[in-house]
Amino acid sequence: MRRTLIAVMLGLLVLAGGCRASAPETTARFGWALPADWPLPEVPAANPLETAKIELGRALFYEERLSGPATVACATCHIQALAFSDGRARAVNATGTLHPRNTQGLGNVAYARTLTWAQPELTTLEQHLARLFAGTAPDEMGVAGQQATILARLRQDGVYQQRFARAFPHDPDAMGWEQIIKALAAFVRTLITADAPYDRYQAGDATALSPAALRGAQRFFGPELGCAQCHGGFNFTGSTRVQGESSGSAPFHNIGLYNLDGTGAYPDGQHGLAEVSGNPTDMGRFRAPSLRNVALTAPYMHDGSVATLEEVMRLYQAGGRHLTEGPYAGDGRQNPYKSSLITGFALTDQERVDLIAFLEALTDEGFVTDPRFSDRVE
Repeated sequence: MRRTLIAVMLGLLVLAGGCRASAPETTARFGWALPADWPLPEVPAANPLETAKIELGRALFYEERLSGPATVACATCHIQALAFSDGRARAVNATGTLHPRNTQGLGNVAYARTLTWAQPELTTLEQHLARLFAGTAPDEMGVAGQQATILARLRQDGVYQQRFARAFPHDPDAMGWEQIIKALAAFVRTLITADAPYDRYQAGDATALSPAALRGAQRFFGPELGCAQCHGGFNFTGSTRVQGESSGSAPFHNIGLYNLDGTGAYPDGQHGLAEVSGNPTDMGRFRAPSLRNVALTAPYMHDGSVATLEEVMRLYQAGGRHLTEGPYAGDGRQNPYKSSLITGFALTDQERVDLIAFLEALTDEGFVTDPRFSDRVE
């Protein structure tokens, strides 16, 4: 029976993204250790990956002096042990104000077709970082208006003088914001997560997934639930870009989280793609994030309003969320802008447990403990 089940699952996983019949094989390509059958991420020609630049980016990622008040770093909201998320419903900006969005993990962000929850125009890390450092609403790092002060802090540090010179040897003024952005983007592109139990199972280790996780995978990839329609492919998201592809369009989805007063509205500041497009039918549409390491990145959704994976399962099972009281009361199941993919489905308690077991099997323990990504002392 177990061999039969494994054979069935291998067939399903081939459809999901390809099965490696041999032991895990990795190849160092562009500084990454990627499974041999994974495509390469896209890297801008103007910012190639180089060791000195990546190391500078790692230092800057953990550098509190890079924020206006010199009290927070990128790593404050992107914690390695939490797959580079932060465990909060919504992030807290450097100035103490509340960010409107939940912090997404950074694993495999090099493959992201778009950055952030609902800004389709941000298609590279360099674009995203430039806007982040210039922004005041939200004022994530408190950099706006403090650029000269922050640069002065770094330029007074002899270690950083050496690091910038090594990373940008042909730039006469290597310690500037352009170089900071390039270095950070280079480091973040190295955050590859590809060795979860799921990956080892695909590589041929029939013992890597528990019986519950195998049953959950069968449901996840099966047509009845349709999870893989939005969370498919090797990176478990429909918003994936690989080397050689044009930026193209990325999918955004309204999953029926809200339906204020029966009008289809989402709370103020949470309108999603509609805030960018101005199109009312884009109300509540957000990017489907990767599910890799999802067990570590709670709470969930763009506003962190769903606390656990079990609640996530129940929401999709119901075809949306019905809030019966409070300021956001409304039946999201009836939201007129809800995606046609969110229809609800039948799920037993055991099947829900199995699905969660499968999602937990997407956790890459090596990724969240890898010293290459940590604030290690040199």
